[in-house]
Amino acid sequence: MKKLIKNSCKFGLVFLAIFALSASPLKAKDDEVEIPKEITSLNELLMKVQEEALYDSEENRARVAKFMAEQSTQNQVLQKTLADLKVQEDRAVILERTFDENDVKLSELEDLKAERLGAFGELFGVVRGTASEMGAQIKESIISGELQGRSGTLVDLAKSKALPSNEELEMLWYYLLEEMNAQGEVKHFTGTIVDTDGNFSEEEVIRVGPWTAFDRKGNFLGYLPDDERYRVLGRQPQARFLDLGDNIVDGDAGEIVKGAIDPSRGAILSLLIQTPGLSERIGQGGVVGYIILALLAVGLVLSIERIFRLTLTARAVSAQSKDVDNPSDNNPLGRVLGAYHSNKSADVETLELKLDDAILKELPSLERGINFIKLLSSVAPLLGLLGTVTGMIVTFQAITLFGTGDPKLMAGGISQALVTTVLGLTAAIPLVLLHSVAQTRSRSIQQVLDEQSAGLIAARAESK
Repeated sequence: MKKLIKNSCKFGLVFLAIFALSASPLKAKDDEVEIPKEITSLNELLMKVQEEALYDSEENRARVAKFMAEQSTQNQVLQKTLADLKVQEDRAVILERTFDENDVKLSELEDLKAERLGAFGELFGVVRGTASEMGAQIKESIISGELQGRSGTLVDLAKSKALPSNEELEMLWYYLLEEMNAQGEVKHFTGTIVDTDGNFSEEEVIRVGPWTAFDRKGNFLGYLPDDERYRVLGRQPQARFLDLGDNIVDGDAGEIVKGAIDPSRGAILSLLIQTPGLSERIGQGGVVGYIILALLAVGLVLSIERIFRLTLTARAVSAQSKDVDNPSDNNPLGRVLGAYHSNKSADVETLELKLDDAILKELPSLERGINFIKLLSSVAPLLGLLGTVTGMIVTFQAITLFGTGDPKLMAGGISQALVTTVLGLTAAIPLVLLHSVAQTRSRSIQQVLDEQSAGLIAARAESK
């Protein structure tokens, strides 16, 4: 640094000397410009050159005389400049010595700072890291919908380059305790709720720790971390989860109830919302699925009607079998017995034919609709297979057009294939069971008619 100051002073001295020399007053030429005359001969040119040379030599002599006359003044300027240079050199020495002393003091102070800080440097790093992590967690926590304004303060503390103050350390400690306490509460408070139309309203919110929030109607609420508000979900989970939410909303203070919470803080709830319901599942089957359901409905109605009628008929036949001497026309056995009493005088062979004819007349009413139920139970799985094939066709068309990069493009066809298969089996299984029940009831009644008819013929044959 000392050498630099010396060089700067020397350069300044030389500059001042040159400036002083150049600033000396010299005799200038006349301001007026003489217009040269036209030269017409060589002699005139020679005389003109001599005049110019004589003028230049006189001008130079005047300059030299002027400079010699001012030589003493320039020497004084030089001496003053040298004196100033000496002063600046002495000052440079003093500044260099002061700089070295300050450098030593700075090094000592830095060592003292590091010694005094000690573990505090690591402590401040932990404080910033904790504030950053906690700020991100609190921002996403539904508790902030009630206790607002905390995440911004913690983020500012995490980004701060200055040492945290006692107030900031106490604030961090207080927020930690506040969050821990709120995570164990089931709290009722008034919060801002955004409905599905974007309207804001101040309503009662029921918060279960940091996991789940409900409105007064028992609907699950989502959380908007940027606005620190709650929102009504555009779609609610299944009814059984809503019933569990109602238990929490309607529960009294201190009461233990069975409720629904989301331990993942919204992730599981979002998956439940995306899960299609029963009607949506059926809709994925398309037209084939609705046809299967229509066949199932027809088959169920017909099967229930047949089983009910055959059950009543079986009871009437059972009651008639206990009183064969008084036949009634409201049941098949009574009508068969009526045919027997009407033909008592006939021979055995004729009586047997009459009774067989009476039984054959009863069979259509006993077997009506049973074969149709069997047909429906066979057609339903075939329609399910048809839906499977059409769904796979849709899937392969999507693969042909868009490739296999996005599985969602193939999901529609696969869903149709699987749902129609399920619907076909769902329709076939109960129809097969109901057909078996109806057919069993019908055959049991036919068996009673055959037994009674055979018994009557046998009795008649013995009497002959």
